[in-house]
Amino acid sequence: KRQKPSAPEHKRDPTAHGGALSMSHNDTRSFFNFSQLVLSAGQLKSPPVLKHSKITYFEVEILDVQSKKQICIVDKLPPSSTLLDVKHKFHKACPQWYPSRVGLQLERNGPYLKDSINIQSLAVSSIITLYFTDLGQQVSWTTFFLAEYTGPLLIYLLFYIRLSTIYDQVENLKNFRHPVVHLACLCHCLHYIRHLLETLFVHKFSEGHTPLKNMIKGCAFYWGFTSWIAYYVNHPWYTPPSFGQRQVSFAALAFLMCEAGNHFINVTLAHQNHSGSKACFPSPTYNPFTWLFLLVSCPNYTYEVGSWISFTVMTQTLPVGIFAFLMVIQMSLWAQKKHKLYLKRFYPEVRRKAAMIPIIF
Repeated sequence: KRQKPSAPEHKRDPTAHGGALSMSHNDTRSFFNFSQLVLSAGQLKSPPVLKHSKITYFEVEILDVQSKKQICIVDKLPPSSTLLDVKHKFHKACPQWYPSRVGLQLERNGPYLKDSINIQSLAVSSIITLYFTDLGQQVSWTTFFLAEYTGPLLIYLLFYIRLSTIYDQVENLKNFRHPVVHLACLCHCLHYIRHLLETLFVHKFSEGHTPLKNMIKGCAFYWGFTSWIAYYVNHPWYTPPSFGQRQVSFAALAFLMCEAGNHFINVTLAHQNHSGSKACFPSPTYNPFTWLFLLVSCPNYTYEVGSWISFTVMTQTLPVGIFAFLMVIQMSLWAQKKHKLYLKRFYPEVRRKAAMIPIIF
């Protein structure tokens, strides 16, 4: 009986002994760590931690503008992506719509977004919703203007040589051509050759495409009026202007001056936009033809209208007068639209200028 209580004490001994062993083991490990610290005393700086850059990728959801149904999702777009990059990826997902045919809007009734816009500027969150509109068949602006101006040049020459399919051959041989007919052909060809050369070498086009239907309408307008004008001016029964050579000479001189002024204004505008300097309203140069900038904000339209009014006086033909009247209306609308944009960007410089013609427009 006396030995029974000693049993627990005997049981506690191994625990105590084991605790002593564990303590000695901890002391050994602490000493080892301390020795390692002493040996590495010269290298106290911790190794550099690699910082992983976190790039936020955007996801663009493209919906149909009419039905609001989802067409596709363009994902994994870095912040530096532009809307043109979105269009290219959209084209890969939907090959039937190539980038120039895709119109994207931030709102259903909003304007079409430009290709150069950065998607980060549109983002409220990592998911961007855009509305898609099919703009139809597209053509480049260069193709648009080349087709629009090449037709009148060739059509007028066909009437000038008086094809037998257009005029009666007997009347062609009997009637003498007045010198104004040759002068009118020269001026008409000069006008459209200048337009073609400026399209190729002077003008800088920003957005690269326009709907094909616009080119068809433009060609129908210019080609149709050219056929009507050329038919009457080159007709064997054409009668010269009422005031004779004086009227023709004065109108021809005015026509050439307007053509020269239009060219120099276009060159000035092209250099102003291409310089890349701080945006400012085009200012007149030493060239007298550019001094019209002091009075109007769109002198190129002023010179264009002046050319057709001069051509009307020179030929004294009703179709030319109607065409000149329509050109005045169209150019004035374009000038008003540009003038409003100039007022927003260059208000102090443009506020006292007219759009196209002083006092009138």
